[in-house]
Amino acid sequence: DLATKELLWDHRVNQIYGKPADGKPRGYDDWASAIHPDDFNRARQEFESAAERKGPYSSQYRVLLAEGGTRHVRTRAAFFQDIGGTPKMIGAEWDVTSDVLLNETLMRERQLSESKNAELEVAKARVEHVALHDPLTGLPNRRYLDELLAENREKDTRTALLHLDLDRFKQINDTLGHAAGDAMLVHASKVIKVNTTPGDFVARIGGDEFVVVSHGRDDEQLSALADRIITQMRRPVDFLGNPCRFGVSIGIVAGTEPRQLLVNADLALYRAKRRGRNRHEFFDEELQSEIVRIADEILGGLERAEFTTYYQPQFDARTLEIVGVEALSRWKHPTRGILAPQSYLKVAEELNVVAVIDRAVLEQALENFEHWSSSGLNIPHVSVNVSAKRLEDKDLIHGLRKLAIKKGTVSFELVESIFLDDNDDLVTWNLEHIKELGIDIEIDDFGTGHASIVSLLKLQPRRLKIDRQLITPVTQSIPKRQLVSSIIEIGKSLGIEVIAEGVETNDHAHILKELGCDILQGYVFGRPMEAKAFTAFVQSRKWLAAG
Repeated sequence: DLATKELLWDHRVNQIYGKPADGKPRGYDDWASAIHPDDFNRARQEFESAAERKGPYSSQYRVLLAEGGTRHVRTRAAFFQDIGGTPKMIGAEWDVTSDVLLNETLMRERQLSESKNAELEVAKARVEHVALHDPLTGLPNRRYLDELLAENREKDTRTALLHLDLDRFKQINDTLGHAAGDAMLVHASKVIKVNTTPGDFVARIGGDEFVVVSHGRDDEQLSALADRIITQMRRPVDFLGNPCRFGVSIGIVAGTEPRQLLVNADLALYRAKRRGRNRHEFFDEELQSEIVRIADEILGGLERAEFTTYYQPQFDARTLEIVGVEALSRWKHPTRGILAPQSYLKVAEELNVVAVIDRAVLEQALENFEHWSSSGLNIPHVSVNVSAKRLEDKDLIHGLRKLAIKKGTVSFELVESIFLDDNDDLVTWNLEHIKELGIDIEIDDFGTGHASIVSLLKLQPRRLKIDRQLITPVTQSIPKRQLVSSIIEIGKSLGIEVIAEGVETNDHAHILKELGCDILQGYVFGRPMEAKAFTAFVQSRKWLAAG
């Protein structure tokens, strides 16, 4: 009753407000005193507003009970006048405490979930940033360079590329340690940046290798740029009282075909090193002839079965038991000795024979794996690198079926030339059927740009391998350690095993174990070796002394 402020409550409403069901009328004060102080002003204003405009009333508030409890009440009412013209509100009230508490619980769970998702997004963002940058120098990395060159190809612009490789860097790294090596790399990056312009693109593409991409310079200007860098790089650099001296060799090329630029600059760099180092060389017709010679040597090497397989063991981070082995391609060159892939891979790609080398490595690995199994050596699985060309082979699955590979014994590592974000129906089809054959998929060089978070979610690999560029600094850098920890957490959240490669010291092994890494691979436990040496290594179990 709006005139007398008398309330008429039925049995249920009295129960909601904690009042006895005695049939007595209630007053405005009974209602007002029961409402939670924090809710009263709002509830009163909503009621008075409805009465003033003679409209519907709707509100929700908390009611304090005499015994100390709290109820959440929802009320709905409508204005009307009785026969005598007395203004009144008639309506109903509900105890919605259970609904409110359930919603609050769901809200808390949602906020907790959103908080966890936000943390994961931050971690993913950090990893995605690293995907385009070198963690030590902060320079763009190989993926960034490849993307830039691809853009230039679309624009059909003339691009000059300088490929730089530090001289005597390995000696400094080996004698004074990785901290000294890192300091030299940072110094080298600064020397290069100081001598280039804002329009130039400077990248560290691996190890002690850098690239400068430049536009608008003629050969004379490119030569002057290279000479300035060489001169300044010769100056000694102090590291903890030790004067470190190293130099740089530079290969230079200009053109419009990005894929050919790196190959040709590589050859020019190789000639600079052969001619005494600390110098620069341009790619020219003579070097073009050298490409033809190297190509002939590769083709001849394939015919003579000069390409062989080396094996590097992988260890459980907790028990140090061998849990796998990576099969690595090597070329037993008749005059230059054992060559790693970086010395022949670019020309092999141009010859379109990388898939042939891949296939030879797989077949040798399967043969040796079978021998180890029959000899009683427990090697759970072997990992083999797979090139983009191999995945683009329409006959790949047919060939793999003929090999009768046992489920879970072989893993295919997707190497740096494969960009999983590209939509290629044949590659996607091959990957799906590879997994159906029981062959596991591993993503190699994770965190350096060769595989993004999107591709990781899309492919759902069995394992991912953190690149050595991220592993090396973890003993000295807390931010790098946190980054590696983030990658490990992402792997764990997706049920993916995480391998760390480039584990070169016991400190690395200890830190990575503490971070939760699953598998360790690196020189501290075992270098790549031929099958016979690997067999002896496994039988000796001497890596346990290193751990």
